[in-house]
Amino acid sequence: MAGARTSLTHWGAFTADVRDGDITSVRPYHRDADPSPLLGNLAGSVRHRSRIATPAVRRGWLDQGPGPSTIRGADEFVAVSWDELTELLADELRRIVDTHGNEAIYGGSYGWASAGRFHHAQSQVHRFLNFLGGYTFSRHSYSLGATGVIMPRVVGTHDDLFQRSTAWSVIAENTELLVCFGGVGVKNSAVNAGGTTEHPTRGALQSVRDRGGRIVSLSPLRADTSGDCEWLAPVPGTDVAIMLALAYVLATENLADRDFLDTHCTGYPRFERYLLGLVDGVAKSPQWAAAICGLSADVLTSLARRMAARRTIVMVSWSLQRVRYGEQAPWMGLTLAAMLGQIGVPGGGFGHGYGSQNEVGMAPLRCPLPTFPQGTNPVSTFIPVAAVSDMLLHPGEQYAYNGRTLTYPDIKCVYWAGGNPFHHHQNIPRLRRALGRVDTVVVHDPYWTAMAKHADVVVPSTTPFEREDYSGSKNDPELVAMHALVEPYAESRDDYRTFSALAHRLGFGEQFTEGRDAREWLVHLYETWSARLDFAVPTFDEFWSEGRVRLPTESGLSLLADFRADPVVHRLATPSGRIEIFSDDIDGFGYDDCAGHPRWFEPDEWLGGARAADYPLHLLANQPATRLHSQLDGGQASMNSKVQGREPIRMHPDDALQRGLTSGDVVRVFNDRGSCLAGLVVDDALRHGVAQLSTGAWYDPEDPGDPDAMCVHGNPNVLTADTGTSSLAKGCTGAHVLVEVEGFDGPLPPVRAHQPPTIVERRGDRPQAGD
Repeated sequence: MAGARTSLTHWGAFTADVRDGDITSVRPYHRDADPSPLLGNLAGSVRHRSRIATPAVRRGWLDQGPGPSTIRGADEFVAVSWDELTELLADELRRIVDTHGNEAIYGGSYGWASAGRFHHAQSQVHRFLNFLGGYTFSRHSYSLGATGVIMPRVVGTHDDLFQRSTAWSVIAENTELLVCFGGVGVKNSAVNAGGTTEHPTRGALQSVRDRGGRIVSLSPLRADTSGDCEWLAPVPGTDVAIMLALAYVLATENLADRDFLDTHCTGYPRFERYLLGLVDGVAKSPQWAAAICGLSADVLTSLARRMAARRTIVMVSWSLQRVRYGEQAPWMGLTLAAMLGQIGVPGGGFGHGYGSQNEVGMAPLRCPLPTFPQGTNPVSTFIPVAAVSDMLLHPGEQYAYNGRTLTYPDIKCVYWAGGNPFHHHQNIPRLRRALGRVDTVVVHDPYWTAMAKHADVVVPSTTPFEREDYSGSKNDPELVAMHALVEPYAESRDDYRTFSALAHRLGFGEQFTEGRDAREWLVHLYETWSARLDFAVPTFDEFWSEGRVRLPTESGLSLLADFRADPVVHRLATPSGRIEIFSDDIDGFGYDDCAGHPRWFEPDEWLGGARAADYPLHLLANQPATRLHSQLDGGQASMNSKVQGREPIRMHPDDALQRGLTSGDVVRVFNDRGSCLAGLVVDDALRHGVAQLSTGAWYDPEDPGDPDAMCVHGNPNVLTADTGTSSLAKGCTGAHVLVEVEGFDGPLPPVRAHQPPTIVERRGDRPQAGD
């Protein structure tokens, strides 16, 4: 294949130039007014040195059979044929099911994988495991673990907060004041799970400014909101205290909309008793909050009055619920917006996730999208997604979750396709020990990520650029054809072909494939979808030739506008039918870490606690600006950001000076859980006492055999605590951690994150070193 071809990624549509089996350059889609710089990672990605070239099996697993192992991540691999891999893997799955039952298989497969509607790794593996008889699954996401549980309980929905949020166009035309807790980051709004063809965030923010609107960004990082804004830099982790102080001013100065609270909400009087200090003797005043958050009481009081006087939208980023007690920030943000009484008014109200993904503020489609059917999972056992290590380390142990008492299953096989938990999961040393106790770890991946290096059976998958597919998102106006740009690298295969072979070996091949190859599935899914639409679309051949079809969207949405207009007819899916500022259900659970109304809980990791005496820097482990999560970490845009090959860590000039550090230094970042190396960037656009180290640098332990070894590349999850948000959601808390930083004076260890492990060829009865 050669010449220019069109395709789609999570961060944008593009046309690629290809030569010699790889992408050489890309050009963004002409309709995209603000294309993502992440497209710069695509050139050279197909034949990158980190690609998995052959099916491979960990030598210890191959020689000694399945079982717990302490050397996953340090062992060498044996290259095997596709036929041998299929036979080995099918036999192992049958053994586990026959001996332990389907509940013993954890189908993790958490991650973004491909933007394609058919070759989506999670859809493929879940369909396969469902036909196998089922599997233990996960609920919610690392990004939204707390939100996914708390918001359905207090506002009756989760998805509508994002898919039917107030449109950017409505905000641009009507909003006078944006108050953004956690900012509105353009870098995060570059991406959408199903792909995206438009990026309106930067332009919409500028339209607000041009019309005379004001933007207040409350974040320790200046860059968390793009362009000019009023930057208030609080102590990290204190957003709920700030919101309470703003609510206190509204309540005590008669600025709260009592009519809206009476007609559209329930439980406000009980919350107000807490707010005023009638419950615990502590009034949540601006003076109280100032001592916690580091902002002045006058600033907080003035902001509350401005919010009440103007058309105001309260925005809460997803990052604020990726902490201990993460349920509180979105709940309190919604409560604050309810007190202002502007929910459902054009340009006012509440928003959760603006600047977190390119979905919030985008117009939803008026139709569904083609979907690859996954079937039904006969196994009902599940875990909250961020409880993987807990599950593997504590089989049979009971735990609280969302008002229920559940039991961790005894997992014997972890089957992973399309994700990298060494990016998402907290406390990597603990995760490594957890993975060590299962019998078998299976990983499908195009690249030798840390998860692949910790597998027993490694399946080389194609990238989206080596196969045919199409994709679109629920909040993007185009379905885009994803043409194969190049031939599959080495021995890689698409996951559908892999699962088809396994399914035939296990006796359910016809049920899994329904007699179709991948291209026939694409045609079938498209034609089945188009036949159910109430408007005309091109035939599949016409669509494939044209490369895209534009779909109708709903414009001009304001979140909960129907509910505002008539709270009886359009009652919410909560027990009261209203916004639950106080939840009788949550209160009835009796949790000591999540009360019946939003409240301030002192964080475990923050600068106001005793732990800060030993680890005086508050590290923000946010999403990177140069890649999506850990995808294509070895790409040019990502690598250009590194400092001496390490992930950059940003520190305030005063903090660097205090430690005798300058930009360009390699530093050791550490606490009592672990350590990593990073490259220092001195930056005054963050609060004193705060450091910032993005997630997504591929985990690279100095000693692969030691779970506690220093990561030489800069993965912050060697430092984070593996503790859930609360007993309600058990969501991810990996966004905040206390650390110390010091100069690294020894010989710099090499970065091997993007190098394959040792792979040997199998000749005769014994593996021997390959060429």
